[in-house]
Amino acid sequence: MPESVALPEMKLSENDVQAIDDLRDLYGRLRTELGRVIVGQEETIERLSICLFARGHALLMGVPGLAKTLLVSKLAETMSLKFSRIQFTPDLMPMDITGTDILQDSEHGRREFQFVHGPVFANMVLADEINRAPPKTQAAMLEAMQEHKVTAVGKTFPLEQPFLVLATQNPVEQEGTYPLPEAQLDRFMFLIELDYPSEAEEVKIARTTTGDALPELEHLVHAAEIIAHQNLVRRVPVPDHIYTYAARLVRQTRPAGDSAPEWLKPLVAWGAGPRAVQNLILAAKARAALMGSYMVRLEDIQEVAAPVLTHRVITTFAAQAEGISAKEIVRRLIEETSTDE
Repeated sequence: MPESVALPEMKLSENDVQAIDDLRDLYGRLRTELGRVIVGQEETIERLSICLFARGHALLMGVPGLAKTLLVSKLAETMSLKFSRIQFTPDLMPMDITGTDILQDSEHGRREFQFVHGPVFANMVLADEINRAPPKTQAAMLEAMQEHKVTAVGKTFPLEQPFLVLATQNPVEQEGTYPLPEAQLDRFMFLIELDYPSEAEEVKIARTTTGDALPELEHLVHAAEIIAHQNLVRRVPVPDHIYTYAARLVRQTRPAGDSAPEWLKPLVAWGAGPRAVQNLILAAKARAALMGSYMVRLEDIQEVAAPVLTHRVITTFAAQAEGISAKEIVRRLIEETSTDE
């Protein structure tokens, strides 16, 4: 098969090449700055950065106490973005997120309704324990994520860009919760799983968090520059064989299709949809740019495949009975999927 070549329109301009160099330097400074208050979590910081610059949203999964809220708030601080945290509870209503009309006295002495913006009107929104809220409230949050606008009291209000939602689900205390349906999980670009720190990291956490107040971080970039970087990410070239590889990988997760390997069919009830291919490519573009690469490479796709696919692969009862997780299935698929051009 002939070697794939980049199409002429895929080539970066000299300005874009310089912009990618600048983005790589910015990412290096971001990691250093966050390292002043966040111990470890390098992979999590990388994946959050990919989501931000690829205009995606992320689902954070981890037990309580792993500094999820601190990490997201400090990321917003270094990016000079407005941060908002919403604690989801069973009695939370859609208007508690989006905002509502209230009756106010105007400057002319008349009483009239005025829309008061809810906490979703921010650049970076932490939706804490999203699975605790009822489906109607989850739907209001997901509309904002997908449409980048809010509909309230019959009116539409656009959300300020950039807009990034990071939702958390705790893997414990699942009683009385409303797990996100598969179709809504698909709205998240990444599932980012946080694990316990190592012993050395835990000692460092104890030292840094039990003394003086945490330092204020430097503002490295502003909203307009982030939007410019997001546009740059979209222009990163992708060779034809990378598109083919991404589509092949996603198609192999579908048990009813001809592409799925025999070992996968009894383990997977539902595979990833076309949005997974789009997110694989976009996340790989963002990763390539953050690493200072001027073209997407195979390793970029392979690095982002697990967080893109894990929450989109729904395992069967047989897989659960055998203790086989979606993460293990995806890992095996990445190892076995052909990289032939």
